[in-house]
Amino acid sequence: MSDAAQPSAAEVRAAADAVKAALDRHLEAVERRTGDDDPAVYEAFNALAAAAEAYDERLYDRYDEVTPFEIPGADDSLPPYTGPEEPNALSVLIRRDYAVVEPQRLLAQAQRIADLDPEAEDPAEEDRTAAVVGTSVHAALGVLFGEYEPDEIASRHKEFGLEEGDSTLWVSAADEPPEPGEWLSTPFDHADPQRVVCRFDVSAVFDEDELEEEDDLPGAS
Repeated sequence: MSDAAQPSAAEVRAAADAVKAALDRHLEAVERRTGDDDPAVYEAFNALAAAAEAYDERLYDRYDEVTPFEIPGADDSLPPYTGPEEPNALSVLIRRDYAVVEPQRLLAQAQRIADLDPEAEDPAEEDRTAAVVGTSVHAALGVLFGEYEPDEIASRHKEFGLEEGDSTLWVSAADEPPEPGEWLSTPFDHADPQRVVCRFDVSAVFDEDELEEEDDLPGAS
């Protein structure tokens, strides 16, 4: 960055003062909150995150220094919770992405599962199952996920020729359990972020961010 583009010392000081003011407002909002999901606390949290990020950027641009803490930004947080205070039911929504990186390994594993199928008692049925697997990755995936629970596939994905991608788990609160079969035709259409009690995300991008932060530390080569 050129000297002309660097923030002035006064701008860095102003950004630091903005963080102090945001800290005071956040504490005041917490002290006055009306419940666990007070929107004033949420807004103060986001304002504090934005002020801290601005200060960190100006500090680095001017002095080549970083702060020893990190506050997640607004884009990384959930919207204000609007679900029931005392949930009577919950839904666990899970998404896991995989890449099929070794199709032959996947096909071999699916074929092994099909060959060991105890329900295929006569040779004709075994031949039919083997033919269904064949060279079809689509069929192999059906066999694999029909045999193993998703958690077991997640822990053994390399055995099946898969590579993990991003994953997320949402715990969503509900007022009452839905009627049996009520949402089966559209199981993912009613995921409301404002009813999410907690969520857990896994992504390689987080590892990349950590490496970039390490590279930004003073003395990093």
